[in-house]
Amino acid sequence: MIGLLSLLGCAGERPTTLGASDGQLGTCPDSPNCVSSFETRESHQIAPIRTSLSAIKEALTNLPEAEIISDEPPYLYAEFTSRLMGYVDDVEFLEDASTGLVHVRSASRLGHSDLGANRKRIEAIRAAVTP
Repeated sequence: MIGLLSLLGCAGERPTTLGASDGQLGTCPDSPNCVSSFETRESHQIAPIRTSLSAIKEALTNLPEAEIISDEPPYLYAEFTSRLMGYVDDVEFLEDASTGLVHVRSASRLGHSDLGANRKRIEAIRAAVTP
């Protein structure tokens, strides 16, 4: 079964809606596999991280499942690939230097539920950069 899924691929296509627009990251879909600090829906909302983009980048370089795809301050985009099934999640960071906050968006490319994986990932990154 795993071999079959490997042949089919679990990465999905990179979304064309990534990036910042008007100082914000994109919204989350209705499915419960996305969190964003710009969301107002409680099910998708997560607090921004009080840190710098450079601290986020350093934390990501220590995570083997993370690959930084775009690093153009104040924006950073990384793909996280699960070890077992090869699922890819898109994780975006947008620094607001005037407030000392980095806004976040983490979303699964495929499926409906992520069993809280995107929220856990952002909280782990928050813990890694918070003294």
